[in-house]
Amino acid sequence: LVRGQIPQAAQGSQKRQCQTQKSRCLHFLLLSFQVQVLAAEENVDFRIHVENQTRARDDVSRKQLRLYQLYSRTSGKHIQVLGRRISARGEDGDKYAQLLVETDTFGSQVRIKGKETEFYLCMNRKGKLVGKPDGTSKECVFIEKVLENNYTALMSAKYSGWYVGFTKKGRPRKGPKTRENQQDVHFMKRYPKGQAELQKPFKYTTVTKRSRRIRPTHPG
Repeated sequence: LVRGQIPQAAQGSQKRQCQTQKSRCLHFLLLSFQVQVLAAEENVDFRIHVENQTRARDDVSRKQLRLYQLYSRTSGKHIQVLGRRISARGEDGDKYAQLLVETDTFGSQVRIKGKETEFYLCMNRKGKLVGKPDGTSKECVFIEKVLENNYTALMSAKYSGWYVGFTKKGRPRKGPKTRENQQDVHFMKRYPKGQAELQKPFKYTTVTKRSRRIRPTHPG
């Protein structure tokens, strides 16, 4: 053994200690990073994420087309699309109160069109409800919200916080004057008279073991 030279066993021990310390440091850094990620996830407001996803138009999934009326909680009548004019004075079964509602399969964005006039329910930049023959504009898209009281509210997809609403006399309220908790913006879906019977209930199909087919014998 040369003086001042470290034995190979001691060198190996030192290397193992250094590697162990490095491994511990890396493990500690990894744990710290995971804790930071978990803390960040806990502070995420998922309501904002859901709202942003809800506003996004779904162009991939299959669209659904439904026919129903929207009963106004304040006027006690139904929304009517009278061409360019909108009101909430329609009686049950009124032809102008029958609405064709296009909705995404996995979303809550809808376009509402009067079946009789083929005009779309829209909200312009002043918050006024108007009917338009072309419903491709984002002003004609609404976010459907089901409230805790089981009523439905329709918020403009373009002007956040502005809702479809009506007075007791069935006159439209301007979007800036509406709030989600107001009765003016609460609606109930109703099928037109005679349409409820057309909605067939879902029936289960019982699957039985397939029996063996017997081929008919023909006389030769």
